[in-house]
Amino acid sequence: MAKYRLTREQVEQLPDLNLVEAPAATDTQLLLAHDPVYLQRVITGTLAPQAQREIGFPWSPGMVERSRRSVGATIAATNAALEGGIAVNLAGGTHHAYRDKGSGFCVFNDAAVAARVMQRTHGIKRVAIIDLDVHQGNGTASILKRDPSIFTLSLHGEKNFPFRKEPSDLDVGLPDGCTDDEYLTALDAALNQLTDRFKPELLIYLAGADPHEADRLGRLNLTFAGLQARDDRVFAFAKSLNIGVAVTMAGGYGTDINNTVRVHVQTISRALDHWRAINHKQMETSA
Repeated sequence: MAKYRLTREQVEQLPDLNLVEAPAATDTQLLLAHDPVYLQRVITGTLAPQAQREIGFPWSPGMVERSRRSVGATIAATNAALEGGIAVNLAGGTHHAYRDKGSGFCVFNDAAVAARVMQRTHGIKRVAIIDLDVHQGNGTASILKRDPSIFTLSLHGEKNFPFRKEPSDLDVGLPDGCTDDEYLTALDAALNQLTDRFKPELLIYLAGADPHEADRLGRLNLTFAGLQARDDRVFAFAKSLNIGVAVTMAGGYGTDINNTVRVHVQTISRALDHWRAINHKQMETSA
């Protein structure tokens, strides 16, 4: 949990950023992706002990509030991305949460909820979720498996958690020890496939720090430079389609927490640079 505080402290030093408090997602919003009985059990603290163990931490009122705000921040980021091109949730990426249960430190699925909120409130017809956390987005894939209006792409460690994968619209399983070049080649191919098969109007990008070579759970060998190139490809992809992208931080479990924070801050810095480039071009066009 300390990574969130440390990331925020460093991000606060970046120029041109507007930090706002994360709003809490409403019940109505959460029910766009979650089962009413599950939601009620989370709210009232009546989750069974086994359900709490699968989530990975015990129930508390603070857990509920944080989970609501994590989703609310992604909704806010998608709203902002529609207006300004790029926006970031300093947490989020809770892609292991299913419709009717939590898992892997994920209570509610922020990307699935936010995508459907945008469809209902802004008339967005097609959303793509690009999940580059090292772990497959099984909960997201399960919730959205019969929804052709939301494309799920997951690039992940094939032998890593979850050991029972759910089929996304496009899954790319990577071998243990995958390097920068192998990863970026796979990502380029995946983005090309996405373009051929789907025409998104908005992107939600899970920018996990756990593919980094020093992550204790990642099992891949991406460097800081490789992860920067990964981020740049996603932002360039959004720019090529002239659509907004909302970024969430997703996982990161470095043996040295400072490595995880560095990856997250690097992602946000690259997002900021791309935002500046987009808005500079818009200003030139307006002039």
